[in-house]
Amino acid sequence: MKNSLIIPVENQVREFDPKLLLACIAARRGFSSVIGSRWEIDNHIASFPRSIYLSKSMTARGAKMFPIMRKIGHEVVAWDEEALVHLPPETFFSRRLSPAGIRQVSHLFAWGQDNADLWRQYPHLPAKTPIHITGNPRGDLLRPEMRGFYAKEVEKLRQSYGEFILVNTNFNHVNAFYPHQNLFLPVKRTGEAPRFGKAARGMTREFAEGLRAHKQALFDEFKRLIPSLAKAFPDWTIVVRPHPTETHRAYCEIAANCERVHVTNEGNVVPWLLAAKVLVHNGCTTGVEAFVMGVPAITYRPSVNEYYDNGFYHLPNSLSYPCLDFEELRLTVAKIIDGEIGGVAADERQSLIDRYMIALDGSLACERIVDVLRKMMHGRSELPKPALPNQLLGWSAANGRRLVKWLLAHLPNSHNRPEFQRHRFPGISLDTLNEKINQIRQILQDSAELKVEQLSEVLFRISA
Repeated sequence: MKNSLIIPVENQVREFDPKLLLACIAARRGFSSVIGSRWEIDNHIASFPRSIYLSKSMTARGAKMFPIMRKIGHEVVAWDEEALVHLPPETFFSRRLSPAGIRQVSHLFAWGQDNADLWRQYPHLPAKTPIHITGNPRGDLLRPEMRGFYAKEVEKLRQSYGEFILVNTNFNHVNAFYPHQNLFLPVKRTGEAPRFGKAARGMTREFAEGLRAHKQALFDEFKRLIPSLAKAFPDWTIVVRPHPTETHRAYCEIAANCERVHVTNEGNVVPWLLAAKVLVHNGCTTGVEAFVMGVPAITYRPSVNEYYDNGFYHLPNSLSYPCLDFEELRLTVAKIIDGEIGGVAADERQSLIDRYMIALDGSLACERIVDVLRKMMHGRSELPKPALPNQLLGWSAANGRRLVKWLLAHLPNSHNRPEFQRHRFPGISLDTLNEKINQIRQILQDSAELKVEQLSEVLFRISA
């Protein structure tokens, strides 16, 4: 199939809706897109026609997968979902960028100038790799003209929860779905030095130990915060929304003893932000999203470490009201509820957000990305067919990898296990998908019908 895209989604609640918008806009411009679970796509990568693969990262994992894709005949382009709120450069590079992986990428799409400058500091960036400052599809759904996409969901949330305070957590470094996904593995013997977990990949031991101590202190503070909020505002519901790769256990134990506390990770965060009266977080990307939409946000900082807070979480914390203890937070929440203050003043921080995020007005980020993809395909009717020996090597490597992943899925605590994949990508019905697409078409004022094919429980093809 000519002009084909593959759009993998790792965390459904965060990525699916904006990538669906990209697929719809691409269909209007002559592309056919396969969209769905990244795990499922990568396990069947040899089954798809030659396509442009839109990767969400360029980690060591990409260094293994990208050569397989290239041998099969796919072309790889990429952005980085974690490059908006990112680690210090030296840690970001070792954790998020692979020298071998980035060499396989033909085009890069940046959130904004800060992201582009960050990549240009990377010593292994190939000199000829173009960086396009297009913005990210997630930013499109924050724009005023796109918020109608979530209007029904916002109304449904308000009917279900009434007036609520949203608490977003990001303690996946110390409260991960599986223990081995934390910064450090559990210690088996007293006095034993803990070994690195998956979250510490690319970090020095000193950096990882400091980050663990900081995140653990904040995690403990947030566990005390939630029931305190429920007690201080007895007429308000408290909705706790954990990070997509966090376990909910600790929060559910709190909710079991607090009638008006609810724990959920359902759907994209944007409608939750629009329905909430105020967001409480610490260093979370949702603080940036709330600022862009004018939603009042508080960064709760009872434990402060300026090294990590300024080096990692500077952007979301700078775009929120800072509260260093519970009493300050309680007073700020009360002022927001009473209408004394609203969202953080945009004028003072506009230059900051402009540096980090582009395409908050003018053409959508999705449109800018598709413009680049069309130029990539200009003058060629399809991607070049690789030599037969390369195809055979790629096919063999892809299916060998699939067998290994199947075997790993039977190991306890493996991130390949079906329950973890369902946690990250629970799936979507065809009816719900078509409803979302119709909403996108109405917002874009597009009368053209789109063809939607269900390829599996978690994969779909969208075309004109």
